Amino acid sequence: MIYFDSDYMEGAHPAIMQRLMETNMEQTEGYGLDSYCDQAKETIRTACGCNNAVIQFAVGGTQANAAVIDALLKGWQGVLSATTGHIAGYEAGAVEHCGHKIITLPHINGKLSADTVRQYISEYYADDSHEHAVEPGAVYISHPTEYGTLYTAAELKELHEICLAYQIPLFIDGARLGYALAADGTDVTLPVLAQNCDVFYIGGTKVGALFGEAIVFTRPELASHFFSIIKQHGALLAKGRLLGIQFQTLFTNNLYLTISKHAVTMAQKLKNAFIIDCVKFSSQF
Repeated sequence: MIYFDSDYMEGAHPAIMQRLMETNMEQTEGYGLDSYCDQAKETIRTACGCNNAVIQFAVGGTQANAAVIDALLKGWQGVLSATTGHIAGYEAGAVEHCGHKIITLPHINGKLSADTVRQYISEYYADDSHEHAVEPGAVYISHPTEYGTLYTAAELKELHEICLAYQIPLFIDGARLGYALAADGTDVTLPVLAQNCDVFYIGGTKVGALFGEAIVFTRPELASHFFSIIKQHGALLAKGRLLGIQFQTLFTNNLYLTISKHAVTMAQKLKNAFIIDCVKFSSQF
């Protein structure tokens, strides 16, 4: 039986399962302080072209989103998101549970534009009574978006420039990042992401891993006490080496992109089949 429900229907890539079995009886330090996590972090830094990045592993996407946003915001601040943003509709109020408001803005096919962000923030500060409202303290986007659309490098750069102008961080949800990186015609790469946002994460749960996300802070100062924040949010894995081993495997021999390209190819095959069927159906009338 083949299911198309979601990308959670299968386990992990065989190469990951093999490495987990090979290292199963080893004894290492816990909480991600082991050599496997260190190696994986260094490999990811190299792939991103960001040697000073601070990297922390989390067990899942909702925990990663909630922990990062909580770390970026002051108590009186909220996060800007498209109305379709994953944090706004599919995480059971995890961000709000941390005490932060999600300020939803109009989108264009799932994408948040720099002009929309600029307009909202400028109008906020132009209001003489703005201190009575929730201050925008960060911008959240997902790549790809919940509509499957992709940001271009130019769009990311423009968004980041707005964030820099107002001194607030840009955070990119990369739960399905591999598929965006492998998409035909995209000009966004890991180094492009690292240059044009302040923190993002590389999704493993949806791209070949059993579980886990690699959170990348391109501005190390934003990661202050993040280890403790990860723990507060229940996202710190005691047997942390399981995450390091998975991500080291995913970033060996280009496996992460290989998995992602296969997924994109299969999705395109399905799309083409629907197009053909629609053409056949319409030709009958």
